Amino acid sequence: MLNELLKRYPCLESTREDILKAEKALITAFKNGNKLLMCGNGGSCADCEHIAGELMKGFLSKRPLSEEQKAEMKANCPEIEEKYLSLLQRAVPAIALPSFTALNTAFCNDVEPELVFAQCLMGLGKKDDVLLCISTSGNSKNVVAAALTAKALGIKTIGLTGKAGGKLKSICDICVCVPETETFKLQELHLPVYHYLCARVEEEIFYTRCAADSLKH
Repeated sequence: MLNELLKRYPCLESTREDILKAEKALITAFKNGNKLLMCGNGGSCADCEHIAGELMKGFLSKRPLSEEQKAEMKANCPEIEEKYLSLLQRAVPAIALPSFTALNTAFCNDVEPELVFAQCLMGLGKKDDVLLCISTSGNSKNVVAAALTAKALGIKTIGLTGKAGGKLKSICDICVCVPETETFKLQELHLPVYHYLCARVEEEIFYTRCAADSLKH
């Protein structure tokens, strides 16, 4: 699948190894019951929400509940409707930290805007979780602060940045630095990178014949 991505976006060849490292880190975390936390500003904030949307429901496959899940849910709540069991989908925990509007605005107003995402980690982050830090410059102060706080908490850090990498390049355990310098061009390359990562997570965590067939095309 990565070869197909790089065929469509040959400029990303320089990021191959880091994309593979990010893929491995995410799959390992989810298989071990950990979660993905994400932070970014502006367009990168929107990317965080986009990624959560791909991981918290079906992306390339529908991820129906297993028969074991259905049976357990039915046993726990006999009143649950069959429609729920047939329509609900399996998910992995992916949380966009900018989505906590009340918390974030309160903390920015009352305490320190630079630490807004770091504060979210204090309540949500656990050792061996993964924090995805998205910043086109790699220098966004609140994202850098979150990366440093994550490392202090034992959370693995992945950066998604531009050609120079900025501060995130030296802070993050893994940093995917797409080879562009203009913000809009960077963002255009971030999307195929995280779509690839979401597709690989889905394939590995929720592997079905349906998923395998759809991922071939």
